[in-house]
Amino acid sequence: MHLSRDVVLLITHSGDFFTIDRVAEALSKKGAQPFRLDTDKFPLEVQLTAHFDNSKSYHTIQYNNYSISTEQVQAVWMRRIWEPQLSQELAPKFREACVRESKATLDGFWDSLKEARWVDDLERIDYASNKLRQLRIASEVGFVIPQTLVTNKAEAAREFFQQVNGKMVSKLLTALSRSMEANSSFFLYTSTVKEEDLQDAESLRYCPMVFQEQIPKQQELRVVYVNGNVFVGALNADVYAAAKVDWRKPGVEVGAWQHHQLPDEVVRRLQAFMGKFGLSFGSLDFILTPSGEYVFLEVNPVGEWGMLEKDLKLPIANAIADALLS
Repeated sequence: MHLSRDVVLLITHSGDFFTIDRVAEALSKKGAQPFRLDTDKFPLEVQLTAHFDNSKSYHTIQYNNYSISTEQVQAVWMRRIWEPQLSQELAPKFREACVRESKATLDGFWDSLKEARWVDDLERIDYASNKLRQLRIASEVGFVIPQTLVTNKAEAAREFFQQVNGKMVSKLLTALSRSMEANSSFFLYTSTVKEEDLQDAESLRYCPMVFQEQIPKQQELRVVYVNGNVFVGALNADVYAAAKVDWRKPGVEVGAWQHHQLPDEVVRRLQAFMGKFGLSFGSLDFILTPSGEYVFLEVNPVGEWGMLEKDLKLPIANAIADALLS
């Protein structure tokens, strides 16, 4: 079945629900045609063909009995790109080659959509994903940031521990692959560091880590920015404080999300911050301290927000649909 010209491509994966459905629904109500592309289903269930000659080039894609060409796509929502699901029976070398070629083919497909409006452009997402760059720019726009040390030197980590009076957390600069997530929750999520953890920290020389002062929390905020609009959910820190440093960790009982109004000054800094990255969308984490200070932690250019729409009825999907069609 062929769709009309007003197609909005939703790039995601087959395990994605709720947020993707909400955005698709909002787009349909506004008269656009959402086309969901589950990246993990390419190449086994998605057919992609690219044509190039001297007069023009175009791509066509078929999935779930629907077919579109790149010329029909007016906007792209970049939600998630996952690795192809290929049979484990393939010989590892052949499997690696298939994954590599599939990714390269998809990269060519994304490139063919450069005239469409993206929320957000892949290069901007990559640029904004560097957490040290985030801290630098956050500081430049006037946000308060935690004292931070990144090092592969055990002695430096021990000195920093003393400097922050033993109130220290560790985190990674990059997300682990999904295959590593299952058994690596200590590294994947922000974790408290104890003095004994640093006794034998020589393994740092193989892999640098991020260490930050532990900021006292009254509330943790998830702030969703969409094209100048700001949506906020707050969690009371005392609800999950007992040895739980990161509310995103599986099994952490976070209690109820609450509405929260950011001060105008914080909103202005937020808009300046997102403007420096050229992003239309981002999920940001802040801590509100007991003394009323807003401390910037990080931004995820493709971060989660479904819980805020679900629990607080915040119209984030509608704002994303507006951004895609603007």
